[in-house]
Amino acid sequence: MSNQAAPVVIRFFAGVDASSINTLLTIIDQKLAAGVGQFTLLISSPGGTVFHGLTAYNYLKGIPAEVVTHNFGSVDSIGVVMYCAGARRLSVPHARFLLHGVSAGFGQNERLEEKQLEERLKGLQIDMLNIARVIAANTGKSEQEVNDAMVQRSTLSPAEAKAWGLVHDIASDLFPPGAEVIAIQQQ
Repeated sequence: MSNQAAPVVIRFFAGVDASSINTLLTIIDQKLAAGVGQFTLLISSPGGTVFHGLTAYNYLKGIPAEVVTHNFGSVDSIGVVMYCAGARRLSVPHARFLLHGVSAGFGQNERLEEKQLEERLKGLQIDMLNIARVIAANTGKSEQEVNDAMVQRSTLSPAEAKAWGLVHDIASDLFPPGAEVIAIQQQ
């Protein structure tokens, strides 16, 4: 008989930001300490910040546990990077995936000098490259193919995402009866 705790299901129905990712990582840490060795991350997210999405991806890829991701609605933008953290990636039949480029916001009346603009541009270019690398590494697509899809603002159905290598299987069942489900949702 194993001492390992039962798998945990985390329903992530939120934007990718400091609050939601901090909550996710805290839950993961607590459950790892309790001996959980498998997590199912149900994701439906409009995306959010690149910083937080890449942080979540890197953390989930590096933990000593199996991570399964399951799109249960819409996985958009940096949410696709989080989704790629799954060793096994699933999607419900009626979902979507949105790939697009990155942007920088400028405050009202914000003034930037040339070097500050160069810094912002370089940061955007690195973000695009990192996102393309993550998706390419997890789909078998080239970085250029992923970059092109991002520039074109590509929306994929589950079947298209499966053909792309993003989704492994299309499945309606999200988790078994009696599973512990922890919710992370927009407040």
